[in-house]
Amino acid sequence: MLSNYDKGTFFDEMFCQAGGNTFAHYDLLYEKFSKYNKETLREKQILVDNSFLENGVTFTVYGDNRGTEKIFPIDLIPRIIPAGEWKKIEQGLTQRIIALNLFLNDIYNKKQIIKDGIIPECVVKSATHYRTEMQDLTISKDIYIQICGTDLIRDEKGNYIALEDNARCPSGVSYLLENREAMKRAFPLLYSQYEVRPVDNYPDLLLKTLRYLSPRQGQIPVCVLLTPGVHNSAYFEHTFLARKMGIEIVEGRDLIVVDCFVYMRTTKGLVQVDVIYRRLDDDFLDPIVFRKDSMLGVPGLMKAYLKGNVALANAVGTGVADDKVIYAYVPEMIRYYLDQDPIIQNVQTYLAWRDKDRTYILDHLEELVIKSANESGGYGMLMGPVSTKKERLKFAENIRRDPRNFIAQPVVSLSRHPTICNKLGIEGRHIDLRPFVLYGENIEIIAGGLTRVALKKGSLVVNSSQGGGSKDTWILRS
Repeated sequence: MLSNYDKGTFFDEMFCQAGGNTFAHYDLLYEKFSKYNKETLREKQILVDNSFLENGVTFTVYGDNRGTEKIFPIDLIPRIIPAGEWKKIEQGLTQRIIALNLFLNDIYNKKQIIKDGIIPECVVKSATHYRTEMQDLTISKDIYIQICGTDLIRDEKGNYIALEDNARCPSGVSYLLENREAMKRAFPLLYSQYEVRPVDNYPDLLLKTLRYLSPRQGQIPVCVLLTPGVHNSAYFEHTFLARKMGIEIVEGRDLIVVDCFVYMRTTKGLVQVDVIYRRLDDDFLDPIVFRKDSMLGVPGLMKAYLKGNVALANAVGTGVADDKVIYAYVPEMIRYYLDQDPIIQNVQTYLAWRDKDRTYILDHLEELVIKSANESGGYGMLMGPVSTKKERLKFAENIRRDPRNFIAQPVVSLSRHPTICNKLGIEGRHIDLRPFVLYGENIEIIAGGLTRVALKKGSLVVNSSQGGGSKDTWILRS
Protein backbone atom coordinates (compact mmCIF):
# COMPACT_ATOMS: atom_id res chain seq x y z
CA MET A 1 0.00 0.00 0.00
CA LEU A 2 2.96 2.37 0.52
CA SER A 3 5.23 1.18 -2.26
CA ASN A 4 3.95 3.77 -4.76
CA TYR A 5 3.64 6.62 -2.28
CA ASP A 6 4.58 9.99 -3.80
CA LYS A 7 6.67 11.90 -1.28
CA GLY A 8 6.28 15.13 -3.23
CA THR A 9 8.27 18.28 -2.50
CA PHE A 10 6.74 19.04 0.92
CA PHE A 11 8.13 18.06 4.31
CA ASP A 12 6.79 14.56 4.86
CA GLU A 13 6.23 13.30 8.40
CA MET A 14 7.10 9.69 7.55
CA PHE A 15 9.75 9.95 4.83
CA CYS A 16 13.06 11.80 4.74
CA GLN A 17 13.45 14.02 1.69
CA ALA A 18 17.09 12.95 1.39
CA GLY A 19 17.11 9.34 0.24
CA GLY A 20 13.39 8.80 0.74
CA ASN A 21 13.78 6.41 3.67
CA THR A 22 11.35 6.43 6.57
CA PHE A 23 12.28 8.27 9.76
CA ALA A 24 13.36 5.76 12.41
CA HIS A 25 10.24 6.24 14.54
CA TYR A 26 8.08 5.27 11.54
CA ASP A 27 9.99 2.10 10.61
CA LEU A 28 7.68 -0.29 12.46
CA LEU A 29 4.51 1.40 11.21
CA TYR A 30 5.82 1.34 7.62
CA GLU A 31 6.59 -2.37 7.95
CA LYS A 32 3.10 -3.17 9.26
CA PHE A 33 1.15 -1.02 6.78
CA SER A 34 3.20 -2.34 3.87
CA LYS A 35 1.71 -5.76 4.60
CA TYR A 36 -1.93 -4.61 4.64
CA ASN A 37 -4.08 -4.95 1.56
CA LYS A 38 -7.09 -2.87 0.63
CA GLU A 39 -9.58 -5.34 2.06
CA THR A 40 -7.89 -5.38 5.47
CA LEU A 41 -7.87 -1.60 5.66
CA ARG A 42 -11.48 -1.44 4.48
CA GLU A 43 -12.53 -3.79 7.31
CA LYS A 44 -10.66 -1.71 9.87
CA GLN A 45 -12.19 1.52 8.54
CA ILE A 46 -15.68 0.01 8.83
CA LEU A 47 -14.88 -1.07 12.40
CA VAL A 48 -13.83 2.46 13.34
CA ASP A 49 -16.71 4.18 11.53
CA ASN A 50 -19.27 1.91 13.19
CA SER A 51 -17.69 2.61 16.55
CA PHE A 52 -17.99 6.36 15.98
CA LEU A 53 -21.57 5.97 14.79
CA GLU A 54 -22.56 3.94 17.86
CA ASN A 55 -20.88 6.42 20.21
CA GLY A 56 -22.30 9.47 18.44
CA VAL A 57 -18.87 10.88 17.58
CA THR A 58 -20.20 13.62 15.32
CA PHE A 59 -19.87 17.29 14.52
CA THR A 60 -22.29 19.77 13.01
CA VAL A 61 -21.83 21.54 9.68
CA TYR A 62 -24.05 24.61 9.50
CA GLY A 63 -25.74 25.28 6.17
CA ASP A 64 -25.05 21.86 4.64
CA ASN A 65 -28.13 20.80 2.70
CA ARG A 66 -27.07 17.15 2.90
CA GLY A 67 -27.60 17.16 6.68
CA THR A 68 -25.89 18.80 9.60
CA GLU A 69 -24.69 15.81 11.66
CA LYS A 70 -21.52 14.18 10.35
CA ILE A 71 -19.36 11.35 11.67
CA PHE A 72 -15.99 12.85 12.49
CA PRO A 73 -13.61 11.42 9.84
CA ILE A 74 -10.51 9.63 11.15
CA ASP A 75 -7.63 8.43 9.03
CA LEU A 76 -6.18 5.08 10.08
CA ILE A 77 -2.49 5.96 9.70
CA PRO A 78 -1.41 7.59 12.98
CA ARG A 79 0.98 10.47 13.28
CA ILE A 80 4.04 9.64 15.42
CA ILE A 81 6.11 12.22 17.31
CA PRO A 82 9.34 11.20 19.10
CA ALA A 83 9.87 12.12 22.77
CA GLY A 84 12.61 14.69 22.11
CA GLU A 85 10.52 16.50 19.51
CA TRP A 86 7.53 16.57 21.83
CA LYS A 87 9.60 17.95 24.73
CA LYS A 88 10.47 21.02 22.68
CA ILE A 89 6.78 21.46 21.75
CA GLU A 90 5.83 21.29 25.44
CA GLN A 91 8.43 23.90 26.33
CA GLY A 92 7.21 26.21 23.58
CA LEU A 93 3.54 25.85 24.50
CA THR A 94 4.28 26.41 28.20
CA GLN A 95 6.17 29.58 27.37
CA ARG A 96 3.35 30.75 25.14
CA ILE A 97 0.45 30.25 27.56
CA ILE A 98 2.35 31.95 30.40
CA ALA A 99 3.02 34.98 28.20
CA LEU A 100 -0.60 35.14 26.98
CA ASN A 101 -1.92 35.05 30.54
CA LEU A 102 0.50 37.77 31.64
CA PHE A 103 -0.62 39.83 28.67
CA LEU A 104 -4.32 39.50 29.49
CA ASN A 105 -3.72 40.31 33.14
CA ASP A 106 -1.70 43.35 32.08
CA ILE A 107 -4.09 44.86 29.52
CA TYR A 108 -7.02 44.63 31.92
CA ASN A 109 -5.06 46.12 34.81
CA LYS A 110 -1.75 48.07 34.68
CA LYS A 111 -1.46 48.18 30.86
CA GLN A 112 2.32 48.30 31.13
CA ILE A 113 2.90 46.66 27.75
CA ILE A 114 0.87 49.47 26.17
CA LYS A 115 2.64 52.21 28.15
CA ASP A 116 6.00 50.80 27.06
CA GLY A 117 4.97 50.96 23.42
CA ILE A 118 5.16 47.26 22.65
CA ILE A 119 1.53 47.02 21.50
CA PRO A 120 -0.56 50.07 20.54
CA GLU A 121 -3.53 50.73 22.80
CA CYS A 122 -5.81 51.19 19.80
CA VAL A 123 -4.99 47.65 18.59
CA VAL A 124 -5.86 46.13 21.97
CA LYS A 125 -9.03 48.07 22.64
CA SER A 126 -10.35 47.64 19.12
CA ALA A 127 -10.15 43.85 19.42
CA THR A 128 -13.64 42.39 18.95
CA HIS A 129 -13.49 40.45 22.20
CA TYR A 130 -11.93 43.14 24.40
CA ARG A 131 -14.21 43.53 27.43
CA THR A 132 -14.25 46.82 29.34
CA GLU A 133 -16.17 45.01 32.10
CA MET A 134 -12.94 43.19 33.01
CA GLN A 135 -10.99 46.37 33.76
CA ASP A 136 -9.25 46.37 37.16
CA LEU A 137 -10.81 43.05 38.10
CA THR A 138 -9.06 40.40 40.15
CA ILE A 139 -9.99 37.01 38.77
CA SER A 140 -9.60 33.60 40.36
CA LYS A 141 -5.91 32.63 40.69
CA ASP A 142 -5.04 35.42 38.18
CA ILE A 143 -5.43 32.90 35.34
CA TYR A 144 -7.42 33.97 32.29
CA ILE A 145 -6.79 31.01 29.99
CA GLN A 146 -7.29 27.65 31.71
CA ILE A 147 -7.81 25.68 28.49
CA CYS A 148 -5.93 26.55 25.32
CA GLY A 149 -5.56 24.89 21.94
CA THR A 150 -2.67 26.31 19.92
CA ASP A 151 -2.54 25.22 16.29
CA LEU A 152 0.92 24.18 15.11
CA ILE A 153 2.16 23.53 11.59
CA ARG A 154 5.53 22.46 10.17
CA ASP A 155 7.32 24.31 7.41
CA GLU A 156 9.38 22.89 4.56
CA LYS A 157 12.30 22.27 6.93
CA GLY A 158 10.18 20.50 9.54
CA ASN A 159 10.21 23.38 12.04
CA TYR A 160 7.12 23.72 14.23
CA ILE A 161 5.39 27.08 13.86
CA ALA A 162 2.40 28.48 15.79
CA LEU A 163 -0.43 29.27 13.39
CA GLU A 164 -2.96 30.59 15.90
CA ASP A 165 -4.09 30.39 19.53
CA ASN A 166 -7.59 29.27 20.55
CA ALA A 167 -8.31 30.67 23.99
CA ARG A 168 -12.07 31.25 24.11
CA CYS A 169 -13.65 27.83 23.73
CA PRO A 170 -11.06 25.54 22.11
CA SER A 171 -12.68 22.38 20.77
CA GLY A 172 -11.55 19.00 19.47
CA VAL A 173 -10.18 17.21 22.52
CA SER A 174 -13.07 14.73 22.58
CA TYR A 175 -12.17 13.59 19.07
CA LEU A 176 -8.57 13.19 20.18
CA LEU A 177 -9.69 10.86 22.98
CA GLU A 178 -12.12 8.92 20.80
CA ASN A 179 -9.50 8.56 18.07
CA ARG A 180 -7.16 6.91 20.53
CA GLU A 181 -9.76 4.36 21.67
CA ALA A 182 -10.65 3.56 18.07
CA MET A 183 -7.02 3.05 17.06
CA LYS A 184 -6.33 0.79 20.04
CA ARG A 185 -9.21 -1.43 18.90
CA ALA A 186 -8.28 -1.37 15.22
CA PHE A 187 -4.51 -1.90 15.66
CA PRO A 188 -4.02 -3.46 19.11
CA LEU A 189 -0.72 -5.17 18.28
CA LEU A 190 0.84 -2.16 16.54
CA TYR A 191 -0.24 0.14 19.36
CA SER A 192 1.23 -2.15 22.02
CA GLN A 193 4.52 -2.41 20.13
CA TYR A 194 4.93 1.36 20.16
CA GLU A 195 5.45 2.84 23.62
CA VAL A 196 2.80 5.52 23.30
CA ARG A 197 2.06 7.96 26.11
CA PRO A 198 -1.60 7.79 27.22
CA VAL A 199 -4.15 10.57 26.76
CA ASP A 200 -7.07 9.18 28.76
CA ASN A 201 -6.13 11.22 31.85
CA TYR A 202 -7.25 14.46 30.20
CA PRO A 203 -10.75 14.59 31.80
CA ASP A 204 -9.19 14.12 35.25
CA LEU A 205 -6.67 16.89 34.59
CA LEU A 206 -9.42 19.16 33.27
CA LEU A 207 -11.58 18.60 36.35
CA LYS A 208 -8.57 19.28 38.60
CA THR A 209 -7.95 22.52 36.69
CA LEU A 210 -11.57 23.62 37.11
CA ARG A 211 -11.70 22.80 40.81
CA TYR A 212 -8.55 24.82 41.40
CA LEU A 213 -10.50 27.95 40.43
CA SER A 214 -13.24 27.54 43.05
CA PRO A 215 -13.90 30.65 45.16
CA ARG A 216 -15.20 28.38 47.95
CA GLN A 217 -12.45 26.53 49.73
CA GLY A 218 -12.71 23.66 52.19
CA GLN A 219 -15.20 21.58 50.22
CA ILE A 220 -15.46 19.78 46.92
CA PRO A 221 -16.35 22.47 44.37
CA VAL A 222 -19.50 22.16 42.31
CA CYS A 223 -18.46 22.42 38.66
CA VAL A 224 -20.78 22.45 35.65
CA LEU A 225 -20.32 22.60 31.89
CA LEU A 226 -22.45 25.32 30.29
CA THR A 227 -23.45 24.44 26.71
CA PRO A 228 -25.41 26.46 24.14
CA GLY A 229 -27.43 23.29 23.54
CA VAL A 230 -27.91 20.37 21.23
CA HIS A 231 -27.66 22.39 18.02
CA ASN A 232 -24.14 23.62 18.70
CA SER A 233 -21.46 22.17 16.40
CA ALA A 234 -19.46 20.83 19.36
CA TYR A 235 -22.37 19.47 21.41
CA PHE A 236 -20.99 15.93 21.25
CA GLU A 237 -17.82 17.19 22.90
CA HIS A 238 -19.77 19.02 25.61
CA THR A 239 -21.68 15.92 26.65
CA PHE A 240 -18.57 13.74 26.30
CA LEU A 241 -16.43 15.89 28.62
CA ALA A 242 -19.17 16.41 31.20
CA ARG A 243 -19.74 12.66 31.36
CA LYS A 244 -16.04 11.88 31.62
CA MET A 245 -15.54 14.44 34.40
CA GLY A 246 -18.66 13.35 36.25
CA ILE A 247 -20.16 16.85 36.32
CA GLU A 248 -23.52 18.20 35.20
CA ILE A 249 -24.00 19.60 31.72
CA VAL A 250 -26.36 22.59 31.86
CA GLU A 251 -27.95 25.15 29.60
CA GLY A 252 -28.57 28.74 30.62
CA ARG A 253 -32.13 27.96 31.73
CA ASP A 254 -30.78 25.42 34.24
CA LEU A 255 -28.95 28.15 36.17
CA ILE A 256 -30.27 31.06 38.20
CA VAL A 257 -28.59 33.93 40.02
CA VAL A 258 -29.82 34.77 43.51
CA ASP A 259 -28.16 37.51 45.60
CA CYS A 260 -25.11 37.45 43.30
CA PHE A 261 -24.56 33.70 43.66
CA VAL A 262 -25.14 31.17 40.89
CA TYR A 263 -27.34 28.15 41.55
CA MET A 264 -28.23 25.09 39.52
CA ARG A 265 -31.83 23.93 39.46
CA THR A 266 -32.12 20.27 40.48
CA THR A 267 -34.95 17.96 41.48
CA LYS A 268 -33.79 18.42 45.09
CA GLY A 269 -33.73 22.20 44.96
CA LEU A 270 -31.08 24.80 44.23
CA VAL A 271 -27.40 23.85 44.42
CA GLN A 272 -24.74 26.56 44.50
CA VAL A 273 -22.30 26.44 41.57
CA ASP A 274 -18.64 27.32 42.11
CA VAL A 275 -17.07 26.89 38.66
CA ILE A 276 -18.58 27.09 35.19
CA TYR A 277 -16.72 25.56 32.26
CA ARG A 278 -18.46 27.64 29.65
CA ARG A 279 -18.59 26.53 26.02
CA LEU A 280 -20.25 29.64 24.67
CA ASP A 281 -18.79 33.03 23.81
CA ASP A 282 -18.88 36.11 26.01
CA ASP A 283 -21.63 37.70 23.91
CA PHE A 284 -24.17 35.09 24.99
CA LEU A 285 -23.22 34.68 28.67
CA ASP A 286 -25.47 37.29 30.25
CA PRO A 287 -28.26 39.13 28.39
CA ILE A 288 -28.17 41.92 30.97
CA VAL A 289 -24.56 42.85 30.15
CA PHE A 290 -23.91 41.55 26.63
CA ARG A 291 -26.34 40.63 23.87
CA LYS A 292 -29.83 41.46 25.03
CA ASP A 293 -31.35 38.86 22.70
CA SER A 294 -29.33 35.96 24.07
CA MET A 295 -31.47 33.03 25.14
CA LEU A 296 -28.41 30.93 25.95
CA GLY A 297 -26.95 32.73 28.94
CA VAL A 298 -27.84 33.44 32.54
CA PRO A 299 -29.22 36.84 33.59
CA GLY A 300 -27.07 38.23 36.40
CA LEU A 301 -24.15 35.87 35.79
CA MET A 302 -21.66 38.68 35.19
CA LYS A 303 -22.58 40.40 38.45
CA ALA A 304 -21.91 37.18 40.36
CA TYR A 305 -18.68 36.73 38.40
CA LEU A 306 -17.46 40.29 38.99
CA LYS A 307 -18.05 39.86 42.73
CA GLY A 308 -15.91 36.72 42.72
CA ASN A 309 -18.75 34.39 43.75
CA VAL A 310 -18.33 32.09 40.76
CA ALA A 311 -15.38 31.27 38.50
CA LEU A 312 -15.54 30.94 34.72
CA ALA A 313 -13.19 28.93 32.56
CA ASN A 314 -12.02 30.47 30.41
CA ALA A 315 -12.27 33.96 31.86
CA VAL A 316 -14.39 36.62 30.19
CA GLY A 317 -12.28 38.69 27.83
CA THR A 318 -9.80 36.00 26.83
CA GLY A 319 -10.95 36.34 23.23
CA VAL A 320 -8.44 39.17 22.83
CA ALA A 321 -5.77 36.46 22.69
CA ASP A 322 -7.63 34.78 19.79
CA ASP A 323 -7.50 37.92 17.70
CA LYS A 324 -5.20 37.27 14.74
CA VAL A 325 -3.76 40.78 14.94
CA ILE A 326 -2.85 40.23 18.60
CA TYR A 327 -1.33 36.89 17.54
CA ALA A 328 1.32 38.78 15.59
CA TYR A 329 2.59 40.29 18.85
CA VAL A 330 2.97 37.04 20.84
CA PRO A 331 6.73 36.76 20.17
CA GLU A 332 7.09 40.31 21.55
CA MET A 333 4.98 39.35 24.58
CA ILE A 334 7.34 36.46 25.30
CA ARG A 335 10.38 38.72 25.11
CA TYR A 336 8.68 41.47 27.13
CA TYR A 337 7.24 39.43 30.00
CA LEU A 338 9.63 36.48 30.16
CA ASP A 339 12.85 37.98 28.76
CA GLN A 340 13.18 34.91 26.53
CA ASP A 341 13.26 34.22 22.82
CA PRO A 342 10.23 32.32 21.52
CA ILE A 343 10.81 28.58 21.35
CA ILE A 344 8.04 28.23 18.76
CA GLN A 345 7.99 30.98 16.14
CA ASN A 346 4.98 32.61 14.51
CA VAL A 347 4.20 32.64 10.82
CA GLN A 348 5.40 35.91 9.27
CA THR A 349 2.38 38.20 9.51
CA TYR A 350 1.48 41.46 7.79
CA LEU A 351 -0.95 43.77 9.60
CA ALA A 352 -3.32 45.65 7.31
CA TRP A 353 -3.73 48.51 9.80
CA ARG A 354 -0.09 49.48 9.11
CA ASP A 355 0.12 51.58 5.96
CA LYS A 356 3.26 49.89 4.63
CA ASP A 357 1.89 46.37 5.29
CA ARG A 358 -1.48 47.23 3.75
CA THR A 359 0.16 48.46 0.56
CA TYR A 360 2.15 45.24 0.33
CA ILE A 361 -0.93 43.10 0.99
CA LEU A 362 -3.03 44.83 -1.65
CA ASP A 363 -0.22 44.51 -4.19
CA HIS A 364 0.31 40.79 -3.50
CA LEU A 365 -3.17 39.40 -2.82
CA GLU A 366 -2.65 36.54 -5.27
CA GLU A 367 0.41 35.35 -3.30
CA LEU A 368 -0.85 35.60 0.29
CA VAL A 369 -3.33 34.06 2.68
CA ILE A 370 -5.68 36.78 3.93
CA LYS A 371 -7.46 36.22 7.23
CA SER A 372 -10.15 38.09 9.10
CA ALA A 373 -8.97 38.83 12.63
CA ASN A 374 -11.79 37.04 14.42
CA GLU A 375 -13.10 34.35 12.10
CA SER A 376 -12.39 30.65 12.69
CA GLY A 377 -13.10 27.26 11.19
CA GLY A 378 -11.57 28.21 7.84
CA TYR A 379 -14.13 30.98 7.27
CA GLY A 380 -13.33 34.61 6.41
CA MET A 381 -10.16 33.60 4.59
CA LEU A 382 -8.74 34.14 1.10
CA MET A 383 -6.24 31.63 -0.27
CA GLY A 384 -4.56 33.99 -2.72
CA PRO A 385 -2.91 31.49 -5.10
CA VAL A 386 -6.21 29.68 -5.79
CA SER A 387 -8.54 32.68 -5.55
CA THR A 388 -10.47 34.34 -8.35
CA LYS A 389 -10.09 37.95 -9.41
CA LYS A 390 -13.60 38.64 -8.12
CA GLU A 391 -12.73 37.21 -4.68
CA ARG A 392 -9.54 39.28 -4.52
CA LEU A 393 -11.39 42.48 -5.43
CA LYS A 394 -13.92 41.81 -2.69
CA PHE A 395 -11.22 41.23 -0.07
CA ALA A 396 -9.32 44.32 -1.22
CA GLU A 397 -12.46 46.39 -0.70
CA ASN A 398 -12.98 44.90 2.77
CA ILE A 399 -9.34 45.52 3.73
CA ARG A 400 -9.53 49.18 2.69
CA ARG A 401 -12.80 49.64 4.55
CA ASP A 402 -11.68 47.95 7.80
CA PRO A 403 -7.89 47.44 7.84
CA ARG A 404 -7.78 46.62 11.57
CA ASN A 405 -9.74 43.46 10.89
CA PHE A 406 -7.30 41.78 8.47
CA ILE A 407 -3.89 40.16 8.44
CA ALA A 408 -1.95 38.45 5.68
CA GLN A 409 0.59 35.66 5.73
CA PRO A 410 2.69 33.92 3.10
CA VAL A 411 1.43 30.51 2.07
CA VAL A 412 3.07 27.94 4.36
CA SER A 413 2.88 24.52 2.75
CA LEU A 414 1.92 22.45 5.78
CA SER A 415 3.77 19.18 6.20
CA ARG A 416 2.19 16.10 4.66
CA HIS A 417 1.46 12.68 6.04
CA PRO A 418 0.51 9.41 4.33
CA THR A 419 -3.28 9.23 4.36
CA ILE A 420 -5.78 6.64 3.15
CA CYS A 421 -7.73 8.28 0.36
CA ASN A 422 -10.51 7.44 -2.08
CA LYS A 423 -10.55 3.81 -3.25
CA LEU A 424 -8.13 3.07 -0.39
CA GLY A 425 -5.00 4.35 -2.02
CA ILE A 426 -2.40 6.03 0.21
CA GLU A 427 -1.44 9.59 -0.68
CA GLY A 428 0.13 12.55 1.07
CA ARG A 429 -2.27 15.02 2.68
CA HIS A 430 -1.48 18.24 4.55
CA ILE A 431 -1.83 18.24 8.33
CA ASP A 432 -1.56 20.47 11.39
CA LEU A 433 -1.57 19.76 15.13
CA ARG A 434 -3.73 21.17 17.92
CA PRO A 435 -2.23 20.29 21.32
CA PHE A 436 -4.30 21.09 24.41
CA VAL A 437 -2.81 23.00 27.34
CA LEU A 438 -4.37 23.19 30.81
CA TYR A 439 -3.33 25.97 33.20
CA GLY A 440 -4.38 25.44 36.80
CA GLU A 441 -2.19 24.84 39.83
CA ASN A 442 0.28 23.45 37.28
CA ILE A 443 0.56 23.63 33.52
CA GLU A 444 -0.41 20.29 32.00
CA ILE A 445 -0.11 19.42 28.31
CA ILE A 446 -1.87 16.28 27.14
CA ALA A 447 0.67 13.94 25.51
CA GLY A 448 -0.57 14.32 21.98
CA GLY A 449 -2.98 16.55 20.18
CA LEU A 450 -5.61 16.55 17.51
CA THR A 451 -3.82 16.07 14.21
CA ARG A 452 -6.16 17.51 11.62
CA VAL A 453 -5.80 16.47 8.00
CA ALA A 454 -6.97 18.14 4.80
CA LEU A 455 -8.64 15.19 3.08
CA LYS A 456 -9.12 17.06 -0.19
CA LYS A 457 -6.14 16.64 -2.51
CA GLY A 458 -3.93 19.73 -2.53
CA SER A 459 -6.01 21.53 0.10
CA LEU A 460 -4.31 23.38 2.96
CA VAL A 461 -7.57 23.78 4.94
CA VAL A 462 -7.80 21.13 7.64
CA ASN A 463 -10.97 22.28 9.42
CA SER A 464 -13.69 19.65 9.70
CA SER A 465 -16.26 22.23 8.56
CA GLN A 466 -14.26 22.55 5.32
CA GLY A 467 -13.87 18.85 4.55
CA GLY A 468 -11.03 17.98 6.91
CA GLY A 469 -10.57 14.93 9.11
CA SER A 470 -8.17 13.81 11.83
CA LYS A 471 -5.49 11.33 12.84
CA ASP A 472 -4.50 9.82 16.16
CA THR A 473 -1.27 11.37 17.42
CA TRP A 474 1.20 9.03 19.10
CA ILE A 475 3.78 10.61 21.41
CA LEU A 476 6.54 8.13 22.19
CA ARG A 477 7.79 7.63 25.74
CA SER A 478 11.43 7.58 24.67
